[in-house]
Amino acid sequence: MLHANTPAQSAAAPPSTQGLFITFEGIDGAGKSTHIAAVADWFAGQGRAVVSTREPGGTPLAEQIRALALRQDMDALTEALLMFAARREHLAQVIAPALAAGKVVLCDRFTDATFAYQGGGRGFAWQTLRALERMVQAADSLPAAAGRGARVLQPDLTLWFDLPPAVAARRLSGARAPDKFEAQPQTFFEAVRAGYVRRQRENPRRFARIDANQTLQAVAQAVEQVVAQAHPPRAA
Repeated sequence: MLHANTPAQSAAAPPSTQGLFITFEGIDGAGKSTHIAAVADWFAGQGRAVVSTREPGGTPLAEQIRALALRQDMDALTEALLMFAARREHLAQVIAPALAAGKVVLCDRFTDATFAYQGGGRGFAWQTLRALERMVQAADSLPAAAGRGARVLQPDLTLWFDLPPAVAARRLSGARAPDKFEAQPQTFFEAVRAGYVRRQRENPRRFARIDANQTLQAVAQAVEQVVAQAHPPRAA
């Protein structure tokens, strides 16, 4: 299951294989979670070991933080600090070790979501979020991240499922009991989307925008095309 308390993993990867980190982003209702399993199957079909995980969450401790962050009202800085605390635990315990082992890590949301939701939606200071990002994701503080050639551990590819907030609201209507973010008004999600737009402009090389306002099949084809172009199957 993609939303288990701990990441779903496939068999071990050959030690010589370079790890790959792909994140899936978008507002609630964009449908990103639907496509993670297909991407996992695509890489598994190439013989790659895959770890499917999520944020906030991915470890028992981070899942407890998730429960607090998604249900309890709190100050914007408190909320941001909790997100990054969960992320640090997730990086140290799951993501960095998996990458060091040569696995493909597929993560349902990562730091871009914090910039979009807390920075865009909550209006929290972008510079403060950047400082937290540099501290929490510092490669030299994550021994398992050594050798990735970057000071701050970032995804290799981010698939951003872009959907108009009004369409997302219709999709979510009556689907399930909303958490505190899903229960926000459309104006909040418009600000969240603006946060994603800003984040994409700041990181154009790793961001791939997916038009999520299409049929499920069309979105799936777009995802497959982006992933295959960015990371072509290895020669046999």
